Formats: sequence, C-alpha cells, structure tokens
Amino acid sequence: MSVPLPSPSGVRVRPATAADAALVTRLIHALAEYERLAHACRATEAAVRESLFGAVPQAEVLIAELDTADGVAAAGFALYFHGYSTFEARRGLYLEDLFVEPAWRGRGIGRRLLAELARLAVARGCARFEWSVLRWNELALGLYDRVGATRMEEWVTCRLEGERLAALAAEAPIPPSSA
Repeated sequence: MSVPLPSPSGVRVRPATAADAALVTRLIHALAEYERLAHACRATEAAVRESLFGAVPQAEVLIAELDTADGVAAAGFALYFHGYSTFEARRGLYLEDLFVEPAWRGRGIGRRLLAELARLAVARGCARFEWSVLRWNELALGLYDRVGATRMEEWVTCRLEGERLAALAAEAPIPPSSA
C-alpha cells in the first residue's frame, strides 16, 4: 500500500487498520442509513474486525480524512476487493462501497477516494475497476460521470441471499473431495 497522499483540498487517504474497526463499522452503518437500508445492516465491530483484518482478509478499506478545527475527521471510506476477469485473464478491482459523510460532501473526497483506487488498480496490474450504484443516487452518478466512468446499462445485478440462497445450495450438493 502506498503512503497516504495529501490532495489540494487537504484530504488524506490511508489504508484502514484493525484499530479502525469501530470507525469502519460506524461508516458502514451511516452508509446503510443513507441508502435506506439500515434495517438490513448487520455489520458488527467484531465481524468487521474478523472479515477485514483477521487471518484471511476478505476486502480492504481506504479511509479519507481531513483536518478540522477539532482535529482529524474521518470523512468517508471505500471498501474494495479483487475479482477476476475471465476474458482478460487478470484480476480486477471491485469497489463494493464508497461513502462520504454528508457534512463533508462537495469537497472532492469521493473523487479522491476513486483516484486512489484507480492508482491501486493500475499499480496492481488490474484489468479493470468496477462498481455498482443505486439508480436513484444522482449525487454518486454525477461524480462517476465526471470521472469518466462508463455506465454498463446492459448488465443487471442479481442476488441470492437468505432462504433462497440456502434453497438453491440444497439442490446442488458438492461431491466429497477425492484428495
């Protein structure tokens, strides 16, 4: 990971550490509230600590900070992981969530997080950098348009979870390993 780089707006982006588990959890819950999905957010500090900073991290997080009169403020975060492109035969970087606290919006923080993720994708040899956005989130869509992102209108996100995931899993038993 790189050394955090200051931007002209004074925003610094740094990788999250295990010491940030409570902060990351708070930001996840703030994102859920913003997306009108607080009822579906089950992230706990313990789960965040284990899944992001445990023995086998499932994703990585960048924290955006800036100096205020009261000290350093965590202004937002980006949670990302690597996927794989079969057509490119290379990994890609997938942005799961990007969130900037409402009080800090309009200061280039979202763009700064995107730029750092793009830099990471290039440095890591990724074929692409992708994410999804809610159709109603005009603020985010505007930012993504301004940075030159292409809207992949022909792709539809599908999801299985809960009982439906369990039901499909029950239909296709995995054969025992021959190892």
